[in-house]
Amino acid sequence: MTPDESAYERNGYLAPIEESYFMTDTQTLAVYDAKIEDYLRLTQAPPSKSLLAFIHAIPAGGRVLDLGCGPGLAAAAMARQGLQVDATDGSAKMVAAAAKHPGVSAQLATFDTLPTGATYHGVYANFSLLHASRADFARHIQACHTALHPEGILYLGMKLGTGEKRDSLGRFYTYYSAEELADVLTQAGFTISYQREGKELGLAGDVEPFIMVTAHA
Repeated sequence: MTPDESAYERNGYLAPIEESYFMTDTQTLAVYDAKIEDYLRLTQAPPSKSLLAFIHAIPAGGRVLDLGCGPGLAAAAMARQGLQVDATDGSAKMVAAAAKHPGVSAQLATFDTLPTGATYHGVYANFSLLHASRADFARHIQACHTALHPEGILYLGMKLGTGEKRDSLGRFYTYYSAEELADVLTQAGFTISYQREGKELGLAGDVEPFIMVTAHA
């Protein structure tokens, strides 16, 4: 949920842990279900530069996945640009909101339900995979690579730091350094083409550093 361009960026808009990954972490899911109206208020703005860059890098009419789509505002922007858009989230309320956007195929799903063959021209994982445990993160990145066509694009937004913890709202996060992320991406077969770091105020009221990475399969 770290922002970009001075607004919350989970949707691409100018706006002791035992669970194995976010999509089955009931405490995190409960927060997202409860906070959907706050998310919608925070993300009512034009698409961010990073989202537009992702859209423009996809072939015309290409198929994309918004992995951890929230209420689907980024997915809707992709659909308006003529892309074929699948959107998944672990929050039933977020999926219901995303499904209301024309051209968006939204489903309730986990990070473990990505296709096992080349399906997408782009995967947009914008501050969603930071909810996966460290033990599962590399596997999810590898699954993104498998789901992409050759030269397909992964957009990844993460928080920078160390360790795993819950924020004051109860959401589970795993933190990485830029070097750790680069290592995981490289080992999965990705080539990093762009990255940007910054700091911003999040929904829980904390100012935390973030990184946004674009990589090619």
